[in-house]
Amino acid sequence: MSGPTSDPSPPSFRTPARGVLFDLDGTLIDSAPDLVGACNDMLNALGRPPVALETARGWIGNGARRLVERALTRDFDGEAPAQLMETAYPLFQKCYQANLHRDSMLYAGAVKTLAQCQATGRRVGCVTNKPGAFTRPLLEAMGLSRYLDPIVSGDDLPKKKPDPLPLEHVAGQWGLPPAQCLLVGDSVSDFRAARACGMPVVLVSYGYSQGLDLFELGPDAVIDSLAKVLNIIDPA
Repeated sequence: MSGPTSDPSPPSFRTPARGVLFDLDGTLIDSAPDLVGACNDMLNALGRPPVALETARGWIGNGARRLVERALTRDFDGEAPAQLMETAYPLFQKCYQANLHRDSMLYAGAVKTLAQCQATGRRVGCVTNKPGAFTRPLLEAMGLSRYLDPIVSGDDLPKKKPDPLPLEHVAGQWGLPPAQCLLVGDSVSDFRAARACGMPVVLVSYGYSQGLDLFELGPDAVIDSLAKVLNIIDPA
């Protein structure tokens, strides 16, 4: 599959969304250096060779457990033995917690975009597949948590993206139908979750798309900068 290409500018899609939901990893924050670093610390402790950052970037996006399985098997579709995961996953959690934001970086425009969405009176939240033990500490350390309410992590509800439940949960909490919200993400999980509940979805071209051509996937728009979210939302 070919990777995402540069987006047309400005996007022709427009929405009067009253609530905007953002994915975390690959959308607001480039967390790959610390995620892969934790994988390599785990692999080192298990006596296994490290994985390359650029290779492992393509493994991010389906939750921490899947990332660990891919690192252990060196296979996107790999499934590690349950006994190995019982040792490896807690080890990964410990390694990642120790270096949660050592090398992670905000994507350009993240703070400004959240602040301006909030300033227009719209609700702004975060829905991620990242475990809750990591989500809020990372958002707080990167200065984003004050703009986001609610923050829904991958283990907060019985199901996570690509199931629509987290998006429906937030829309319901806001008292809005999904059609009056907007999801900004980077992956097929974001796309499928939004489409399943009728929520408009915009994908960023710089995130963890796992090699998919985002234009062929068919979101409402593909953008190459978070700042372009503000061009998509009609004035309140």
